[in-house]
Amino acid sequence: MDTLKTRNIGIMAHIDAGKTTTTERILFYTGENYRIGEVDNGQATMDWMEQEQDRGITISSAATTCFWKDVQINIIDTPGHVDFTAEVERSLRVLDGAVGVFCAVGGVEPQSETVWKQADHYKVPRIAFINKMDRMGADFYSVLKDIRNKLSVNPVAIFIPVGKESEFKGVIDLIEMKFLTFDSETQGSKIDYLPIPEDYNKLAEEYREKLLDEVASLDDDITELYLSGETISRDLIIRALRKGTIEQKLLPVFVGSSLKNIGVQPLLDGIVDLLPSPDESIPLKGIAVKSNKSVIIKHDTKGPLLALIFKIQYDREAGPLCFVRVYSGVLKKSTSVLNFSKKKKERVNRILRMHANRSEELNELSAGDIGVVVGFKFSQTGDSIGLEGHQVLLEKMDFPEPVISVAIEPKTLSDREKLKKSLEILSIEDPTFTWKENEETGQILINGMGELHLDVLTTRLTSEMKVDSRIGKPQVTYRESITKPVEMEYKFSKVLAGKEQAAGVKLKVSPIETGKESLFVNNLKSRGVPQEFLDSIKDAVYNCFKGGIRMGYEVCDMKVELTGIDYNEMTASSFAFVSATNMCFDKACMEAGPVLMEPVMDVSIVVPSQYVGEVISSLTKRGGIVSSMESKTNFDQVNAQAPLSKLFGYSTILRSATQGRGTFSMHFSHFSVKN
Repeated sequence: MDTLKTRNIGIMAHIDAGKTTTTERILFYTGENYRIGEVDNGQATMDWMEQEQDRGITISSAATTCFWKDVQINIIDTPGHVDFTAEVERSLRVLDGAVGVFCAVGGVEPQSETVWKQADHYKVPRIAFINKMDRMGADFYSVLKDIRNKLSVNPVAIFIPVGKESEFKGVIDLIEMKFLTFDSETQGSKIDYLPIPEDYNKLAEEYREKLLDEVASLDDDITELYLSGETISRDLIIRALRKGTIEQKLLPVFVGSSLKNIGVQPLLDGIVDLLPSPDESIPLKGIAVKSNKSVIIKHDTKGPLLALIFKIQYDREAGPLCFVRVYSGVLKKSTSVLNFSKKKKERVNRILRMHANRSEELNELSAGDIGVVVGFKFSQTGDSIGLEGHQVLLEKMDFPEPVISVAIEPKTLSDREKLKKSLEILSIEDPTFTWKENEETGQILINGMGELHLDVLTTRLTSEMKVDSRIGKPQVTYRESITKPVEMEYKFSKVLAGKEQAAGVKLKVSPIETGKESLFVNNLKSRGVPQEFLDSIKDAVYNCFKGGIRMGYEVCDMKVELTGIDYNEMTASSFAFVSATNMCFDKACMEAGPVLMEPVMDVSIVVPSQYVGEVISSLTKRGGIVSSMESKTNFDQVNAQAPLSKLFGYSTILRSATQGRGTFSMHFSHFSVKN
């Protein structure tokens, strides 16, 4: 595989900005599809799950491969709904570049910002496509400003639109200075290159000057030609734009309407010309298992095998389908590899290349490629795989904690094991979905990121996995914490089987900054205590975090320090230290002002201006605090924070208060003391 002729890209945006429609057009123009599938009639290729077709949204990040100008493009189509942020996160983790799709009416919407920050975290180079220029209220230049202000990037228009709304006719190429129109009879396949319309000459010149200014600052050759008034070739401009994109000094902006088949082929050219190949992407860091030292992973097909499992999808016939990105070496069919994260050997039975929901058999995957492995039994999302002699763990993926739970029970006792097995499959596929069974009551609780997230998962249980079950009402997943520091000492002593077992610990518990993970710190300088006992204390503390303080909810925002230890080698045992730690933790926390913590959500509501008053009123009634407001051409955006417990069913209330014209999204912000 020629890695210089490969692009691993993601398509990311806010819900309803037109990602899937854009992907459908890309597949059509690259010859992957013979006809165009539409989201609105449930025929989109990338939305192959039954629920995606029913709801008109993307849930799982489908992967597909297509070719444009001899370049292989591996596309991950990611969800736009905030409940499926983990899908976006794990896709961005393995991409070399991304296309941000923005609605020409809505501009930079809340989820666009969330996804953009995730892409910043992984330093993914991006280009932008301003879509839906045919819609009422479309404003290309307003969206350019929005991108600059909200995303803190430097947008540079490569194309500008001719007309807007129902008058949208085509785009002007600012590099070639041509007017491109797309023939509707051939579904946009035939492109006419025409002179720029007279009334657009001045605007095109103005934006070409801006483009040349930007590329001149990146390339000395262009600067010399620019200052001497000579012609600057397309190749030179593309070279400078590519450099600026990969170094993230600028954001090339394309424009069009995917639904009307306008502007997609220039976007494909941009993917090939401006986004990096695997060879040009930022080198990845890993940790050598044996030495525990940081290592840089070189992109090399001749190097030792190293790959990352970034997604798992369960197939009833084939079992787990493990989506992998190979970073080094070659992954071959019918070979054994080691899962470094699980320390287990796995066998590569088959390797597939996915075309949305079709697949093609391969013999190997080389460094830089993305594909699917069939045959792994123990692997999970985020696991690193490779050769036993060269063990490197790739950086782990962090997933947000589930904040909403629902009780679920099978309709018949015989379905109970089937339900538990199905829940296990769903939790392997989706790291933000968890479940647990209460040993005393037998009740099963499932946890997720939001109402839609759990609704989708429970619908999959009944429709895909054929498990009949009753679903309770959504409940909030609370946490517990403390309000003041306390130091406590506890000595444990008991005679078991005729032998005295004794140990003592001194712990200091204290609250820490909101949002930080609870942690254990060993402050002891004394030596002579076997490491196994110190490990027992540490494990006991982390188990206490999970067990809670008074009400059994997990502990958050807390630090536990080991400040003293009572050790006698004649009577010490791991059991004694665990027991002493458990009792000491409980006593200390009970005196440290224990409190119940509830999840607080960041809420963004987009409504026509006349309904802003009702929206603010409905939020304040639910304990919400408005943090900011933004006015756009046809609507306002209200940003607020509110407790999750008061937001159940809010979408229905918002629809009735705004005659169905208001939309809202929310994502977890932090845990706060419950009032």
